[in-house]
Amino acid sequence: MNKIKAALAAAIWLGGGIADQAMAQQVGELVVTAEKRSNVGGMPIGMAGGPPHVVLLHRADNLVVEVQVDCDTRDEKDRLAEMKSTLRNMIGAAAASSGQIELGVESEGVILPLKPEALDTMLSPGQRDDTTTTTIVVKTHVSQADSFEEATARIVAFVQKTQVVGRTQLTRGEDWQLTLISPGQYHQQIVAAIAQDANDTVKAVGPGYGFELNDLDRPVAWSRAGPLDLALYIPYSMKIEPLPGR
Repeated sequence: MNKIKAALAAAIWLGGGIADQAMAQQVGELVVTAEKRSNVGGMPIGMAGGPPHVVLLHRADNLVVEVQVDCDTRDEKDRLAEMKSTLRNMIGAAAASSGQIELGVESEGVILPLKPEALDTMLSPGQRDDTTTTTIVVKTHVSQADSFEEATARIVAFVQKTQVVGRTQLTRGEDWQLTLISPGQYHQQIVAAIAQDANDTVKAVGPGYGFELNDLDRPVAWSRAGPLDLALYIPYSMKIEPLPGR
């Protein structure tokens, strides 16, 4: 088996045997910011020249923005009741949106669903006396047909129409972010694309050359590639060299 075929076989094996790696990345819905690339499992994946040559362009799963919920009603019992009533109104409106809007809370870069039973534990004292605050995430699914303006408009309209109770106030953030669900599921597809690119490259170089691929077992990494799009990749390296005996 020459080096070209051997390398391709190794790539296919890695693509089909990544159950453990994929499981490590099945952590739910991850936030992708414009300022930083992913760092999965403590492994730095940023590269001096950016992502490698082979990337998988992928429409983000959701567009999200944080919304801060505050209330300054003097009586604490009334204040907490107003906050929770407002949040329940948001939960109900999201449930009635036919899937256009969902609510969540962010924990270490992972978005978890906002559930009514969690309201008692997610409220905290504000910066001023007699105030209470919390921050939630409002998200909308983005389709291939969506524009950034259309997706943001759905969230803006939802927040504006929220029925607030008492002295509760909503403040929408300006930092629009994208999310990616279970990045490990794309590992095999990216490995296959890398192997195909390597084969095409050595064919272009000419007879007598093979390739060696390294680091294909690394986790899937990602960065923003547009207002609603992501570039998914594995920080691999490739070496092209003459076959033995040439």
